[in-house]
Amino acid sequence: MSVLSLFLACRYLRRRKIVLLSIAAVALSCALLITVAGLFTGFINAFEGSATRHMGDVLLSAPSDMKIPGFRGLIDELQSDSRIQAATAVLQSQGLLLLGQGKVRAVQVWGIELPQRAAVSPIQEFLLRQKTSAAEPSFAMDTVTADEGGFVGIGVAASPDETTDEYDLDTIRSETIGSRVLLTTGAARQTKPGETASSTQPDQTQYVRKAIRFTITDVVYTGMYELDQTFIYLPIGTLSAKLNPDNPPLADRIQVRLKPGVAPEVGIAAVREVWLRWADKQGFLWAEYAKVISSKALQADLIAEYHKQMRMLMMIFGLVSAGVVLLVFCIFYLIVMTKQKDVAILKSCGLGSAAVGGLYVFFGLTIGAVGSGLGIVLGYLITRNINAIERWISVAFGLKLWKSSTYMFSRIPSQMDWDSVAWITLAAILAAGIGSLIPAAAAARVRPVRLLRYE
Repeated sequence: MSVLSLFLACRYLRRRKIVLLSIAAVALSCALLITVAGLFTGFINAFEGSATRHMGDVLLSAPSDMKIPGFRGLIDELQSDSRIQAATAVLQSQGLLLLGQGKVRAVQVWGIELPQRAAVSPIQEFLLRQKTSAAEPSFAMDTVTADEGGFVGIGVAASPDETTDEYDLDTIRSETIGSRVLLTTGAARQTKPGETASSTQPDQTQYVRKAIRFTITDVVYTGMYELDQTFIYLPIGTLSAKLNPDNPPLADRIQVRLKPGVAPEVGIAAVREVWLRWADKQGFLWAEYAKVISSKALQADLIAEYHKQMRMLMMIFGLVSAGVVLLVFCIFYLIVMTKQKDVAILKSCGLGSAAVGGLYVFFGLTIGAVGSGLGIVLGYLITRNINAIERWISVAFGLKLWKSSTYMFSRIPSQMDWDSVAWITLAAILAAGIGSLIPAAAAARVRPVRLLRYE
């Protein structure tokens, strides 16, 4: 392209105000796609990362109805492996939590080890009372011993404000922490003939209810809906003694944190190797049926569906944004048809048909570049400040767009997806260029002699 063509393209950008409409259309389309990609990417990464953050990198789970006795010896052997950073045991159960008169909640119960768990999951970051404490997290508090204390998810103890979707943390600290509650849970055990009136088999599985009274010594606020609404945490020794009083402390899952740089596949192999070696010493005939899997693999199917939904949504918005091509075409065709005399003058000054056509194509590409650049800035600002924007809409219009009960997280997760930004920018520039092709061809066919013969 000649210097004259470049000069004229820049002059058109400055003098033709209607061109600003094309730039605005490209910018808004890019900002829309970038924001959608950023929100979906943030949600997917937050969902995928939550499993790793709260459960470790690798999970060792005993088969159904089986437990791991002597798990502390297994944890010692796991932590002696050069690929493993830390490991902790979990005993899982379900139950009903009585918080007060008429206030009963169905809960998931985790028996955990403190402070060992802090090496696998940053649990202290989520505790209201002990979050800023320099000491290691503990179930103990004032006159409450560790065996008598327990943690509850913030959604178990309280409900968020219907409008703001936020919790009254001061009230929770003053009224919930320190209160006594009753957990009703249970365990399955084998019964012998004659123990129950309905015994017709040599032995039967009977569900035995167990009651555990404990003091809420802290509240867990992870920001992830499922954990906050249904989980409570007790010392694993306390829970195991209630569920299995005739046995030593038991666990049904071992959560493992790998050392930085160790791939999940390598970590799975390391955990399986240590487990089989240790279980063989204990004489566990069911050892090979234990499941060793990465925490990310637990979410793999759901994550794949989220990615499909993201691609489908991006395709739909991409088709809507394809209107940019039509808009650029209309504006450029209008310029060519109303300014044919200018085109004729350019040709009479020695500019060839190819150069005239190239001028309009370059003009379109420039609009795409400028519009996409503005779109990147706008999309970045929206993505980074999406929570502030959502709060402003909530306050100004009384419309709550994001509820943790629906979308799983208390805050809108967002993250700039720079890979998507790259292809969105390229697509915007090419779309603007394509929209200028027909007007460019029309400009190239202008005959100066016909237009200027009477001038």
